[in-house]
Amino acid sequence: MVVLVLACAAQFMVVLDISVVNVALPSIQRALGLDETGQQWVVNAYALTFAGLLLLGGRLADLYGRKRVFLAGLALFTGASLAGGLANTPQLLIIARAVQGIGAAVLAPATLTVLTSTFPEGPRRTRALAMWTAVGIAGGTAGNLLGGVLTEYLTWRSTLLINVPLGAVAILLALRCLAGRDQPAARVPIDIAGAVLATLGLVALTYGITQSHAAGWDAAATVVSLLLAAVALAVFVLVEARFATVPIIPLRLFRARAISLGNLVMLLAGACLNPMWFFLTLSMQNVLHYSPLQTGLAFLPHTVITVVVAARVTPWLMRRMDSRTLIAIGAVLAAAGFAWQSLLIPGSGYLAGVFGPALVFSVGSGLLNTPITTLVTSGVDAADSGAASGLMNTTKQVGGALGLAVLVTIASGGGATPAALASAYGRAFLVIAVLMLIVALLARALPSQRDEPVHQHWAS
Repeated sequence: MVVLVLACAAQFMVVLDISVVNVALPSIQRALGLDETGQQWVVNAYALTFAGLLLLGGRLADLYGRKRVFLAGLALFTGASLAGGLANTPQLLIIARAVQGIGAAVLAPATLTVLTSTFPEGPRRTRALAMWTAVGIAGGTAGNLLGGVLTEYLTWRSTLLINVPLGAVAILLALRCLAGRDQPAARVPIDIAGAVLATLGLVALTYGITQSHAAGWDAAATVVSLLLAAVALAVFVLVEARFATVPIIPLRLFRARAISLGNLVMLLAGACLNPMWFFLTLSMQNVLHYSPLQTGLAFLPHTVITVVVAARVTPWLMRRMDSRTLIAIGAVLAAAGFAWQSLLIPGSGYLAGVFGPALVFSVGSGLLNTPITTLVTSGVDAADSGAASGLMNTTKQVGGALGLAVLVTIASGGGATPAALASAYGRAFLVIAVLMLIVALLARALPSQRDEPVHQHWAS
């Protein structure tokens, strides 16, 4: 139980910082003079380094022990939070957010590896993963509420500085509670080249998509960035396949349909469920004219509904129906909720404009997250559990970062009046709804664990 609490607490912090700055973005813009692209990079600097280095972070937990890696990631994350809270220029803030992402990339896979190595496959692991998933979701939604309260009554800086005392307490608890739990680590080369190539490719890809909005798809910056992304990711695959002694992601894992297709489903779900907080925040503040505090409080139903469904309802349903069916049902419900959310206009009341859609898509997202996580981490050898955890986290975060870049492009233009902004955000929510329907279709092609035991496909 102590291990579960500590793993969930660390995951809560990591996910909290994906969303905690969302409500504060207008205040950060006014304080530091950020433009629209700069606002996006305050979010993406964290998300991209987090996603790009998760593969390496997961492998580090396999090679050097959970406790050592957990503490290193937590210390880096806490220090970067302090630097970001004290930043006085946009450049320093974005750099600090990037370093935060590096710390999170080291920390997050260790939390999941702790759970998958502590709890054997079966009902106990399902309950542990359900709690881990629910806490992660709560971190995302609580970030909006906490960000609103802190921005309203203190300053936007407190949305980052709050991590410092929390991180210090977590470090002390980890030193005490994880003592003696590490396994001896083999001293083998780290796949630094793979980590650098993956991060370079992902950053270049997202930057290219962002530049397509600012300068057009045929602009030099857009073309060069996308070409660089293609080359970096292609070389990454080559390095992992032929040159890395211990690759950060063994490509043999993709022979299992549960791993390959499951992570594609996770990628698309991340492209929907992560960016939607960004557009919900802007919708409430720019269309409905909510204050930061009102915006944070308006997110309470999202938090409560999703956590209750993910932690209590989903594990019960997973014992009674196939995971593929549960994922598909959740995705369809989420799609319906996002389609409803796209109808928001100036003057919409809270019940019809915010709470109603939240009720539908929060139930849907609560139903689909735990089954996906369970599918893509089941049947994994202990020596590769960190790599599988890193891969799962990577696909989710990459999906979120790329989804945000694409959706910002789709939602751009048309004016700055509340009505024009409502129409722009509505387009983004409609695209999210369509993507969720694709998730539902792909879910039906996933194997059940009875049909395809993952470990049978992991032989070298």
